[in-house]
Amino acid sequence: MCLFLLLLFFGPRTVIVIWWFIQPLSWSAVFDSFLLPFLGFLFLPWTTLMYFLVASEGLVGLDFLWLGLAVVADIASYAGGGLYGRRRRMAA
Repeated sequence: MCLFLLLLFFGPRTVIVIWWFIQPLSWSAVFDSFLLPFLGFLFLPWTTLMYFLVASEGLVGLDFLWLGLAVVADIASYAGGGLYGRRRRMAA
């Protein structure tokens, strides 16, 4: 419940940082190196967070659906920002 509230108020990057500080061994078990989660933190935060949630026991079945939805959320967050900025320019 607390994780969900943090996610709603602060976004995926804040949740990744806080969760990494609280459970660093869990993150080390899922990711082999520091580079991959760091790049995910910068470019694909929803996908990184979802991968951490579903990959602890291996990727099977509906895990790929959840990862796909996270990728769509990351793409939508980048595309949505561009559309919003373009709308403001056109109105002026």
